[in-house]
Amino acid sequence: MSKPLVQSTGRRKEAVARARLRPSAEDVTATITINGRDVQDFFPNPTHRMILTEPLRLTQLEEAYDIDVTMHGGGITGQAGALRLAIARALIDLDPELRGALKKAGFLTRDDRKKESKKYGLKKARKAPQYSKR
Repeated sequence: MSKPLVQSTGRRKEAVARARLRPSAEDVTATITINGRDVQDFFPNPTHRMILTEPLRLTQLEEAYDIDVTMHGGGITGQAGALRLAIARALIDLDPELRGALKKAGFLTRDDRKKESKKYGLKKARKAPQYSKR
């Protein structure tokens, strides 16, 4: 395996994605590998695959790079969002000219929303036990 061209990290909720981009060979289509598995196996839902490939489609670099990802934590949607941020950051490291387009599309903003913590006396963060007057 060749040395990565660039490596970047993306986070969303509890998910952390570390993406390594390598130039793909001309005769082979570009691949995305996540924790040693193909992207279709890791993200069976086409919506999640669409989310993570948005930066590549926007910059027309879908077939230019092989992407190897190490992913842990979070759920499926959080992982897709983390990987989208990691790919967008890696593309900027490769070509700073792409920053304007990616920034305008909102792919460089880290979504800092987290799950609200549970409070004592409540069932969840805000759900209270049923009140009985009598």
